[in-house]
Amino acid sequence: MIVSILGCGWYGKALAKELLQKGIIVKGSATSAEKMDELKDLSISPFIVQVNGDQANYEADFFKCDTLVISIPPRLKKGEGVTYLAKIKHIIDAILHNNMQNIIYISSTGVYGDHNRTVTENDDPDPDTESGKILLEAENLFRNESKFKTTIVRFGGLVGPGRHPGRFFAGKTDIPNGLAPVNMIHLDDCVGIGSAIIEQDAFGHLFNACSPDHPAKEDFYKDAALKGGYESPQFLCELRAWKIIESVNLKPILNYTFKIQNWKDCTFDALPQSSN
Repeated sequence: MIVSILGCGWYGKALAKELLQKGIIVKGSATSAEKMDELKDLSISPFIVQVNGDQANYEADFFKCDTLVISIPPRLKKGEGVTYLAKIKHIIDAILHNNMQNIIYISSTGVYGDHNRTVTENDDPDPDTESGKILLEAENLFRNESKFKTTIVRFGGLVGPGRHPGRFFAGKTDIPNGLAPVNMIHLDDCVGIGSAIIEQDAFGHLFNACSPDHPAKEDFYKDAALKGGYESPQFLCELRAWKIIESVNLKPILNYTFKIQNWKDCTFDALPQSSN
């Protein structure tokens, strides 16, 4: 089996390592010779893939695979939000040109607006942020294609090695909405879900991917700060807009059980913040 990963950042590299351990050939995208060397060091077959709002330049062999994983979030802080959908369209064109069949698109639970309710894959997302609206449009671009099957995975807030949640609010005070529930997922579960989709050939589905444990924001981040040795943050004891993300598809379709069932039992690695 051959899996190509478009977007070998924090998640893409971790997924690649897991797949390689299972004997799967992994191709990874890079935008420069330096990044190609980084992928080679991980035993990932590197390919130059450059996609912008105007065009896509890539080595054709990258798209010759059994499954394509797309993990390229819209970088709104870098001003790339307006070109993101154009990039997705170029990628879909490449998928169609190379007659690919199985796609995994990494989205975010940010597509769900904070409307004070519990939501599952069966609910209308109704996004209330720019990034959420862009990601939902991108999801629909994949859904509208009938010549290949796309599984969409909506990850919650990402934590794990290189992204220790204890540092997110370390030392800050008067942080709003301290009683709002969190919707987080550990890298181990991100990788576990991606690997399960590929191994079980589970394409054409939608999965919400958050730990089933949703402690209050204040409790979660104070506990994480303590575990990581960071200065404790201070939250306002209030409940404003919130949501709880649950999945009704992961168990029946993938028979997946979360590795992180309770955040109190999770020890985070206090590594430097990932730059990807």
